[in-house]
Amino acid sequence: MDNPFKNLFSGISFFNNHASNGVLGIDIGSSSIKIVEIKKKEGKAMLSTYGMIGLGPYAELDIGKVTNLPVEKTIEALNETLKQSGATTSAGALAIPVQSSLIFTIELPPNVKESEMPSIITTEARKYIPVPINEVSLDWSLLPKKETSFLEANSEGTSPKEAEKTEVLVVAIQNDAISKYRSIVDECKLDVPFFEIEIFSSIRSNFEHELSLVLLMDFGASRTKLSIVEFGTVKSFHIVGRGAADITDSISKSFGISFGDAEKMKKEYGLYGNPNEKSLADIIKIHTDYIFSETNNVLLGFEKKYNRTISKVILTGGGCLLKGLKEVAENNFKAEVEVGHPFSKVGAPAFLDKVLEATGPEFSVALGLALRKLQ
Repeated sequence: MDNPFKNLFSGISFFNNHASNGVLGIDIGSSSIKIVEIKKKEGKAMLSTYGMIGLGPYAELDIGKVTNLPVEKTIEALNETLKQSGATTSAGALAIPVQSSLIFTIELPPNVKESEMPSIITTEARKYIPVPINEVSLDWSLLPKKETSFLEANSEGTSPKEAEKTEVLVVAIQNDAISKYRSIVDECKLDVPFFEIEIFSSIRSNFEHELSLVLLMDFGASRTKLSIVEFGTVKSFHIVGRGAADITDSISKSFGISFGDAEKMKKEYGLYGNPNEKSLADIIKIHTDYIFSETNNVLLGFEKKYNRTISKVILTGGGCLLKGLKEVAENNFKAEVEVGHPFSKVGAPAFLDKVLEATGPEFSVALGLALRKLQ
């Protein structure tokens, strides 16, 4: 029987060998599933295959639409992605979406003993978690302290004792979500020893050796994730509840066209606008203005709390490929802005450089997972 979903798949395979020492990164998003397989060759990570499949049709929706698939349909879609991409390994790692988790920072008093931290952190975390603490799994990491001299502390109105406070990044994941994704990988017969929240995977694939504060803006289908990062560590995290699919939906409703046609129009013209439909850019701008306004509020709050500003912005996620978005970001932030190029972290045939650079932001999470697994 012909596969009704074969036209939803996009990707490429480089090697067809049956024996595999490769690893998979699996990103199950709200509108698509993306996978990346990499292998180690002569000490270097090499791209073996990658692929993406739209989830809309599995829910009888258009490609690109945000979905909330049951486990059975997600298993079907993931198996199809693995099959169509030609993946040759079952070993990998999977991302937990941010909507199934909470990420926040808490402050510990000075001189807390290491043995006391688990109980103190659990107690403090209860203030941020809107469900019973036994319904989530907690993990945390101590954030590096900023060196502060006596004079600096007093000039900022902070006593040396206050400056000694330890900040902790806390991650809480819903146990139900862990069970859900465990059942998915088990049914797909995948060897997945760990899960990772998507933003940490994205940071791994997009960052090089940035030493100053960097804002990572991850433009997803249903939301935009903001991570303020220093030395590879998340200092602050925030979600803007608007994404690329919201823009397409507005275009569809405004022009009375299908979601698929609206998506094509958005990709072709973006913020540059369509000469024949002059309102297109304005429709898109309503959403991008909202996202950047919310982002500016987050940055202002961070600056007030820490008296520090970002020096660079990295754009990633499929939504960051919108034409004109980089220029709008440069004008908004007055800082260095670059579009992430995750595939630069792995080797691949030179003739694919332009393709991988153009599609890279969509595969940030999947590649970041594979890189961690390969290590």
